[in-house]
Amino acid sequence: MIKWLLLFAGACALYLWIKGKKQTKLDRDEAAKLKAERSKVVEPEVIVRCLHCSVHLPKSEAIQQEDRFYCSRDHLDSLDAQGWMGSAAWRISPNQDFRAEDLAPDLVVIHHISLPPGGFVDRSSTQFIVDFFQNKLDVSLHPYFQEIADQRVSSHFLISRSGEVYQFVSTQKKAWHAGVSSFFGREKCNDFSIGIELEGDSNHPFEDIQYSALAKLSAQLSAVYPTLQFAGHSDIAPGRKADPGIQFSWNKFQAKTGISLKKIPFGLDPR
Repeated sequence: MIKWLLLFAGACALYLWIKGKKQTKLDRDEAAKLKAERSKVVEPEVIVRCLHCSVHLPKSEAIQQEDRFYCSRDHLDSLDAQGWMGSAAWRISPNQDFRAEDLAPDLVVIHHISLPPGGFVDRSSTQFIVDFFQNKLDVSLHPYFQEIADQRVSSHFLISRSGEVYQFVSTQKKAWHAGVSSFFGREKCNDFSIGIELEGDSNHPFEDIQYSALAKLSAQLSAVYPTLQFAGHSDIAPGRKADPGIQFSWNKFQAKTGISLKKIPFGLDPR
Protein backbone atom coordinates (compact mmCIF):
# COMPACT_ATOMS: atom_id res chain seq x y z
CA MET A 1 0.00 0.00 0.00
CA ILE A 2 2.80 2.37 0.95
CA LYS A 3 4.52 1.52 -2.33
CA TRP A 4 1.48 2.58 -4.32
CA LEU A 5 1.13 5.75 -2.28
CA LEU A 6 4.76 6.63 -2.98
CA LEU A 7 4.31 6.00 -6.70
CA PHE A 8 1.19 8.13 -6.73
CA ALA A 9 2.94 10.91 -4.86
CA GLY A 10 5.87 10.74 -7.29
CA ALA A 11 3.56 10.90 -10.29
CA CYS A 12 1.80 13.91 -8.81
CA ALA A 13 5.11 15.63 -8.17
CA LEU A 14 6.26 14.95 -11.75
CA TYR A 15 2.99 16.26 -13.13
CA LEU A 16 3.22 19.41 -11.06
CA TRP A 17 6.87 19.92 -12.12
CA ILE A 18 6.04 19.57 -15.83
CA LYS A 19 3.02 21.80 -15.46
CA GLY A 20 5.11 24.37 -13.63
CA LYS A 21 7.71 24.43 -16.41
CA LYS A 22 5.02 24.90 -19.04
CA GLN A 23 3.47 27.70 -17.01
CA THR A 24 6.86 29.35 -16.60
CA LYS A 25 7.37 29.27 -20.38
CA LEU A 26 3.88 30.68 -20.94
CA ASP A 27 4.57 33.41 -18.41
CA ARG A 28 7.86 34.26 -20.14
CA ASP A 29 6.20 34.37 -23.57
CA GLU A 30 3.37 36.51 -22.26
CA ALA A 31 5.81 38.87 -20.58
CA ALA A 32 7.83 39.20 -23.80
CA LYS A 33 4.64 39.88 -25.75
CA LEU A 34 3.54 42.55 -23.28
CA LYS A 35 6.99 44.14 -23.39
CA ALA A 36 6.92 44.26 -27.20
CA GLU A 37 3.45 45.79 -27.19
CA ARG A 38 4.47 48.37 -24.62
CA SER A 39 7.57 49.27 -26.62
CA LYS A 40 5.39 49.85 -29.67
CA VAL A 41 3.21 52.16 -27.67
CA VAL A 42 6.02 54.21 -26.17
CA GLU A 43 8.11 54.55 -29.36
CA PRO A 44 6.75 57.63 -31.17
CA GLU A 45 6.22 57.62 -34.94
CA VAL A 46 8.70 59.87 -36.75
CA ILE A 47 6.83 62.80 -38.30
CA VAL A 48 8.13 64.54 -41.44
CA ARG A 49 7.00 67.55 -43.46
CA CYS A 50 5.97 67.51 -47.11
CA LEU A 51 8.33 69.97 -48.77
CA HIS A 52 5.68 70.91 -51.32
CA CYS A 53 2.70 71.76 -49.12
CA SER A 54 4.20 71.66 -45.58
CA VAL A 55 1.66 69.11 -44.32
CA HIS A 56 3.04 66.87 -41.58
CA LEU A 57 2.68 63.09 -41.82
CA PRO A 58 4.26 59.88 -40.49
CA LYS A 59 7.56 59.11 -42.17
CA SER A 60 6.30 55.62 -42.98
CA GLU A 61 3.54 57.14 -45.14
CA ALA A 62 5.70 59.73 -46.91
CA ILE A 63 7.50 59.46 -50.26
CA GLN A 64 11.21 60.12 -49.85
CA GLN A 65 13.38 61.74 -52.52
CA GLU A 66 16.99 62.16 -51.42
CA ASP A 67 16.65 63.81 -47.98
CA ARG A 68 13.24 65.32 -48.76
CA PHE A 69 9.72 64.04 -48.10
CA TYR A 70 6.42 64.41 -49.96
CA CYS A 71 2.87 63.54 -49.00
CA SER A 72 1.80 62.38 -52.47
CA ARG A 73 3.07 61.41 -55.90
CA ASP A 74 1.46 64.56 -57.33
CA HIS A 75 3.50 66.78 -55.05
CA LEU A 76 6.68 64.81 -55.76
CA ASP A 77 6.15 65.28 -59.50
CA SER A 78 5.35 68.99 -59.32
CA LEU A 79 7.22 72.27 -59.22
CA ASP A 80 6.95 73.73 -55.73
CA ALA A 81 6.33 77.34 -54.74
CA GLN A 82 10.07 78.03 -54.72
CA GLY A 83 10.59 76.75 -58.26
CA TRP A 84 12.09 73.34 -57.45
CA MET A 85 11.00 70.03 -58.98
CA GLY A 86 10.36 67.45 -56.29
CA SER A 87 11.32 64.44 -58.39
CA ALA A 88 14.64 65.91 -59.55
CA ALA A 89 18.02 65.42 -57.92
CA TRP A 90 18.89 68.80 -56.44
CA ARG A 91 22.46 70.01 -56.98
CA ILE A 92 22.48 73.74 -56.30
CA SER A 93 24.75 75.83 -58.53
CA PRO A 94 26.26 79.13 -57.40
CA ASN A 95 26.01 80.36 -60.99
CA GLN A 96 22.65 82.13 -60.91
CA ASP A 97 20.97 85.53 -60.66
CA PHE A 98 17.59 86.93 -59.70
CA ARG A 99 15.08 87.46 -62.46
CA ALA A 100 13.46 90.84 -62.86
CA GLU A 101 10.58 91.21 -60.42
CA ASP A 102 7.35 89.59 -61.60
CA LEU A 103 9.02 88.25 -64.77
CA ALA A 104 7.97 84.62 -65.20
CA PRO A 105 9.84 82.49 -67.75
CA ASP A 106 8.07 81.97 -71.07
CA LEU A 107 10.78 80.13 -73.03
CA VAL A 108 12.52 76.77 -72.66
CA VAL A 109 15.94 76.52 -74.30
CA ILE A 110 17.12 72.99 -75.09
CA HIS A 111 20.87 72.33 -75.10
CA HIS A 112 23.24 69.40 -75.24
CA ILE A 113 26.40 68.92 -73.19
CA SER A 114 29.08 66.26 -72.83
CA LEU A 115 32.11 66.36 -70.54
CA PRO A 116 34.54 65.52 -71.88
CA PRO A 117 33.27 65.71 -75.48
CA GLY A 118 31.83 62.29 -76.33
CA GLY A 119 32.74 61.02 -72.88
CA PHE A 120 29.31 59.46 -72.30
CA VAL A 121 29.84 56.92 -75.10
CA ASP A 122 32.05 54.50 -73.18
CA ARG A 123 31.48 55.48 -69.57
CA SER A 124 29.22 57.41 -67.24
CA SER A 125 30.34 61.03 -67.23
CA THR A 126 27.26 62.76 -65.82
CA GLN A 127 29.04 63.67 -62.59
CA PHE A 128 31.55 65.76 -64.53
CA ILE A 129 28.67 67.95 -65.76
CA VAL A 130 27.25 68.22 -62.24
CA ASP A 131 30.67 69.23 -60.92
CA PHE A 132 31.10 71.74 -63.76
CA PHE A 133 27.82 73.49 -62.97
CA GLN A 134 28.78 73.61 -59.28
CA ASN A 135 32.30 74.96 -59.98
CA LYS A 136 33.79 71.76 -58.53
CA LEU A 137 35.22 70.17 -61.68
CA ASP A 138 38.66 68.62 -61.13
CA VAL A 139 40.52 69.99 -64.14
CA SER A 140 43.35 67.50 -63.70
CA LEU A 141 41.11 64.62 -64.81
CA HIS A 142 41.08 65.52 -68.52
CA PRO A 143 42.92 68.00 -70.79
CA TYR A 144 39.60 69.44 -72.02
CA PHE A 145 38.63 70.37 -68.48
CA GLN A 146 41.59 72.75 -68.32
CA GLU A 147 40.20 74.61 -71.35
CA ILE A 148 36.92 75.32 -69.56
CA ALA A 149 38.35 75.79 -66.06
CA ASP A 150 37.45 79.49 -65.88
CA GLN A 151 33.93 79.18 -67.26
CA ARG A 152 31.04 79.83 -64.90
CA VAL A 153 27.86 78.40 -66.36
CA SER A 154 24.77 76.52 -65.26
CA SER A 155 21.40 75.31 -66.42
CA HIS A 156 18.14 74.86 -64.61
CA PHE A 157 17.96 71.17 -65.51
CA LEU A 158 20.12 68.35 -66.84
CA ILE A 159 18.79 65.07 -68.23
CA SER A 160 21.41 62.32 -68.15
CA ARG A 161 21.77 59.50 -70.67
CA SER A 162 19.86 57.27 -68.24
CA GLY A 163 16.98 59.74 -68.01
CA GLU A 164 17.72 61.05 -64.53
CA VAL A 165 16.74 64.69 -64.03
CA TYR A 166 19.00 67.05 -62.08
CA GLN A 167 18.08 70.58 -61.06
CA PHE A 168 20.69 73.24 -60.35
CA VAL A 169 18.76 76.52 -60.23
CA SER A 170 15.22 77.42 -59.22
CA THR A 171 13.00 78.25 -62.18
CA GLN A 172 12.31 81.54 -60.42
CA LYS A 173 15.94 82.55 -60.91
CA LYS A 174 18.23 82.95 -63.91
CA ALA A 175 20.65 80.19 -64.79
CA TRP A 176 23.66 81.04 -66.94
CA HIS A 177 22.98 78.92 -70.00
CA ALA A 178 22.03 81.07 -73.00
CA GLY A 179 24.83 83.62 -73.24
CA VAL A 180 24.55 86.24 -75.98
CA SER A 181 21.16 85.42 -77.45
CA SER A 182 17.97 86.75 -79.00
CA PHE A 183 14.48 85.27 -79.28
CA PHE A 184 12.54 87.14 -81.97
CA GLY A 185 14.16 90.42 -80.98
CA ARG A 186 14.15 89.80 -77.23
CA GLU A 187 17.77 89.76 -76.14
CA LYS A 188 19.41 88.25 -73.05
CA CYS A 189 17.35 85.07 -73.07
CA ASN A 190 18.61 84.07 -69.63
CA ASP A 191 16.27 86.74 -68.27
CA PHE A 192 13.10 84.95 -69.36
CA SER A 193 14.03 81.35 -70.11
CA ILE A 194 14.50 77.95 -68.51
CA GLY A 195 17.54 75.98 -69.68
CA ILE A 196 17.42 72.21 -70.09
CA GLU A 197 20.63 70.35 -70.93
CA LEU A 198 20.53 66.89 -72.51
CA GLU A 199 23.65 64.82 -71.96
CA GLY A 200 24.86 64.10 -75.48
CA ASP A 201 26.33 65.68 -78.58
CA SER A 202 25.68 66.28 -82.28
CA ASN A 203 27.21 62.94 -83.31
CA HIS A 204 25.06 60.46 -81.39
CA PRO A 205 21.27 60.03 -81.16
CA PHE A 206 19.71 60.88 -77.85
CA GLU A 207 18.22 58.05 -75.80
CA ASP A 208 14.47 57.34 -75.84
CA ILE A 209 14.45 57.62 -72.05
CA GLN A 210 15.84 61.14 -72.40
CA TYR A 211 12.96 62.13 -74.68
CA SER A 212 10.50 60.65 -72.18
CA ALA A 213 12.10 62.55 -69.30
CA LEU A 214 12.16 65.75 -71.37
CA ALA A 215 8.48 65.32 -72.29
CA LYS A 216 7.51 64.80 -68.65
CA LEU A 217 9.58 67.76 -67.48
CA SER A 218 8.13 69.97 -70.23
CA ALA A 219 4.60 69.08 -69.11
CA GLN A 220 5.45 69.75 -65.47
CA LEU A 221 6.90 73.16 -66.34
CA SER A 222 4.01 74.04 -68.66
CA ALA A 223 1.56 73.33 -65.84
CA VAL A 224 3.11 76.24 -63.92
CA TYR A 225 4.13 78.41 -66.88
CA PRO A 226 1.43 77.85 -69.54
CA THR A 227 2.88 80.38 -72.02
CA LEU A 228 6.17 78.51 -72.43
CA GLN A 229 7.60 78.21 -75.94
CA PHE A 230 10.42 75.84 -76.89
CA ALA A 231 13.60 76.50 -78.88
CA GLY A 232 17.11 75.17 -79.29
CA HIS A 233 20.24 76.99 -78.24
CA SER A 234 21.16 77.28 -81.92
CA ASP A 235 17.84 79.04 -82.58
CA ILE A 236 18.57 81.87 -80.16
CA ALA A 237 22.33 82.04 -80.83
CA PRO A 238 22.67 81.15 -84.54
CA GLY A 239 26.22 80.89 -85.81
CA ARG A 240 27.55 80.78 -82.26
CA LYS A 241 25.88 77.62 -80.97
CA ALA A 242 24.83 74.37 -82.67
CA ASP A 243 23.00 72.51 -79.91
CA PRO A 244 20.88 70.50 -79.41
CA GLY A 245 22.04 69.68 -82.93
CA ILE A 246 21.12 67.49 -85.86
CA GLN A 247 20.68 64.40 -83.67
CA PHE A 248 17.84 65.95 -81.68
CA SER A 249 14.47 65.01 -83.14
CA TRP A 250 12.01 67.87 -82.77
CA ASN A 251 9.40 65.59 -84.33
CA LYS A 252 9.84 63.01 -81.58
CA PHE A 253 9.81 65.74 -78.94
CA GLN A 254 6.57 67.20 -80.28
CA ALA A 255 4.95 63.78 -80.62
CA LYS A 256 5.79 62.82 -77.04
CA THR A 257 4.65 66.12 -75.55
CA GLY A 258 1.71 67.00 -77.77
CA ILE A 259 2.86 70.60 -77.59
CA SER A 260 1.23 72.87 -80.15
CA LEU A 261 3.41 73.71 -83.14
CA LYS A 262 2.77 77.37 -82.32
CA LYS A 263 4.89 76.85 -79.22
CA ILE A 264 7.80 75.47 -81.26
CA PRO A 265 8.26 78.57 -83.44
CA PHE A 266 11.40 77.39 -85.25
CA GLY A 267 9.65 74.26 -86.49
CA LEU A 268 10.37 70.55 -86.37
CA ASP A 269 13.07 70.24 -89.03
CA PRO A 270 16.39 68.87 -87.73
CA ARG A 271 19.04 71.58 -87.43
